[in-house]
Amino acid sequence: MSNFYVKIGDTVSVTKTVGESDVYMYAGITGDLSWNHVNEHFMKKTAYGGRIAHGALMVGFMSTASTLMVEKCGGGVPADETPVSLGYDRVRFIGPVFLGDTITVTYTIIGIDDVKRRSNSEIKITNQRGETVAVANHILKWVPNSSDLRAAE
Repeated sequence: MSNFYVKIGDTVSVTKTVGESDVYMYAGITGDLSWNHVNEHFMKKTAYGGRIAHGALMVGFMSTASTLMVEKCGGGVPADETPVSLGYDRVRFIGPVFLGDTITVTYTIIGIDDVKRRSNSEIKITNQRGETVAVANHILKWVPNSSDLRAAE
């Protein structure tokens, strides 16, 4: 029996309609002003037929789902550990996310390592038609609060 905050099979999901303001704010913050994202006239002439959201914006929504998982495990993570992301593996953008699409991010715990204090999750993003548009694996680590990691820098 695992002595951990989450268990295999725990799932959370978040749904959001991706709007023009999401894409433009992300483009402005990151400087990614690719025509794919901000030039409707150009994109109308492509196989996509219109602008698509940044793939990295989808990773941001994956992060939102991981935060919801942390909140689900009681919102009261014990004071002796802090959950942090170790990163996303096998990130794939399977299909386009068009402005106005409603996406659902599903985050499911698929593995736990009590010794390393990590959980592994599978993430899947689908659109309003049920089509998979992105996938990834995510690693959360619960870091002890007893030492100051900044002192080691």
